[in-house]
Amino acid sequence: MLTRRTFTASIAGSLALPYLSRASAQGAGDIREAIAGLPQLHSIQIQRGDDLILAEAPRGPGLDRPANIKSCSKSIVALLLGSAIARGEIEDVSARLGDVAPGIIPSAATEGVADITLEDLVTLRAGLERTSGPNYGAWVSSSNWVADALSRPMVAEPGGRMLYSTGSTHVLGAALAEATGQSLLAQARARIGTPLGIEIPAWTRDPQGYYLGGNEMALRPTAMLRIAMLLRDEGRWQGEEVIPADWIRASTTPRARSPYSGLSYGYGWFLSPSGYALGRGYGGQIIAAHPGRGLAVAITSDPTQPARSGGYFGTLIRLLNGPILSAG
Repeated sequence: MLTRRTFTASIAGSLALPYLSRASAQGAGDIREAIAGLPQLHSIQIQRGDDLILAEAPRGPGLDRPANIKSCSKSIVALLLGSAIARGEIEDVSARLGDVAPGIIPSAATEGVADITLEDLVTLRAGLERTSGPNYGAWVSSSNWVADALSRPMVAEPGGRMLYSTGSTHVLGAALAEATGQSLLAQARARIGTPLGIEIPAWTRDPQGYYLGGNEMALRPTAMLRIAMLLRDEGRWQGEEVIPADWIRASTTPRARSPYSGLSYGYGWFLSPSGYALGRGYGGQIIAAHPGRGLAVAITSDPTQPARSGGYFGTLIRLLNGPILSAG
């Protein structure tokens, strides 16, 4: 929640003027200097406690127009899973896919698919061959994305190693739609959008009408920051519970490790050794929270350019761990 000292940024074109408290001026200056050499970066917002210490959009569409958050969508789906469990629509995270949504399992499904748990899906440990990376194009060109994902061969034990796959969170999203009787869009709007006062536009749907669970959601950068604050504040917004605190704590407990970045992974959130929980999207989209320092961070970047751990994403992690963490 913003305080009287918080400056509400006015936008001229694509530039948002920053609010800087006197104590934060040096830290904001260091951050501004660091991002000056990042042509891929579109916007950055940093909230410390109740104070917005930096809000700038040097490139891109600005802070108040929707940006494609790419795979940060996976983190949103994970929040919706926690909400469904809290409402009793799903018993718990260990529920089997065959019990929660048997109707989405195709007749040609790989043996053992019904026993995959929602925890396996939300931690990207379903064991099925990935639909991401080089397999993504063929997957989204298929006539049934859920069936395609569930018909791929098992390449690992469910609950074993992390296999980064948008197919896993898409299956989870479809299961949530079946269990709640609401589309993923309706859930996101009612259970996150309305409580936080943010707009969630419709996004890509598969041939069966399921909203893509794990990619292509669009949010205003200002909305991304509110979600980062929600994560930082253990699921509360302006004093009201939106997502149960125990789900946020469970989500930010390490359960897997990325073979690419080396970061730990919880329920839909990457976890850094320095104390951040973050959603990460292609191109350098980030929703991050550091509860220990009271920090919430939202970053958008050019969604058409890659952001690998050894490249631009690594640079953003150094930005988070360096001048941004120092500002906390």
